[in-house]
Amino acid sequence: MLVTPAYAQAAGAGGQDFLLSLLPFVLIFAIMYFLIIRPQRQRMKQHQELVANLRRGDTIVTSGGLIGKVAKVVDDGEIQVELSEGVKVRIVRSMVQEVRSKSEPAKEGA
Repeated sequence: MLVTPAYAQAAGAGGQDFLLSLLPFVLIFAIMYFLIIRPQRQRMKQHQELVANLRRGDTIVTSGGLIGKVAKVVDDGEIQVELSEGVKVRIVRSMVQEVRSKSEPAKEGA
């Protein structure tokens, strides 16, 4: 015979070796999901909620570092911000990084 008994026994254990070699990749993906992907999704959801709730009178900080007060909500994608008295700019809503102080809701009779 040309095949030794030790070589013949090793050929049957290939399926189990494949699963054991795949296990580290699964563990690395699980760690990456819980440490990187999941927290990033939560931050994105919080930022979208913050941007959706912008109102006139809110003091905001843009991603460029400008601080201003929301003068007007133009549409779903833009807002008009007053940087100083008489200086108004239109910016994209997604560029709002932080809301420093929230304004009170406008009264219906006013």
